[in-house]
Amino acid sequence: MTSLHRRRLVGAALLLPVTSGAWAQACSPSPRQTEGPFFKPSSPQRVTLIEPGTRAPRLVVSGRVLSRDCQPLKGALLDFWHADESGDYDNQGFRYRGHQFADAEGRWHLETILPAVYPGRTRHIHVKVQPSGGRVLTTQLYFPNEPQNERDGLFRNELVLRMSGREQGAFDFVVA
Repeated sequence: MTSLHRRRLVGAALLLPVTSGAWAQACSPSPRQTEGPFFKPSSPQRVTLIEPGTRAPRLVVSGRVLSRDCQPLKGALLDFWHADESGDYDNQGFRYRGHQFADAEGRWHLETILPAVYPGRTRHIHVKVQPSGGRVLTTQLYFPNEPQNERDGLFRNELVLRMSGREQGAFDFVVA
């Protein structure tokens, strides 16, 4: 086979769809973690968790909810909760708590604050993700380069947000 024919064959192979047959792509499931002692059901539906009067740095986190074959999961439920700017959780109301649903492309978007370090833990955000009719994934999101990451026994590098500066993070959840 000549070099020109080989190049054409390789070029044609690159144009084949990678999501069909033996070429199907697989996504690794997001690790499960404890919900901790501060989960509260029936959070309000909202995209913005920012509370009036807070002086904490703002944070926008977004991503997608995907199946194990990397397909977007429309309508997946995402329930978020985290500590406030002092490292405390609201156990009476719903400060820094809320749920939302992924859009038709599996995308989600959360506006909140940078949570403070909770005593004994590194900085983190709790989340439950449930595809329509599927099993709930309970996990946590972590921040890169936090000094407490190494000392937190629950910290998982696979759950670190991809940050663009200090105010924007991204994470794609993969559920079974």
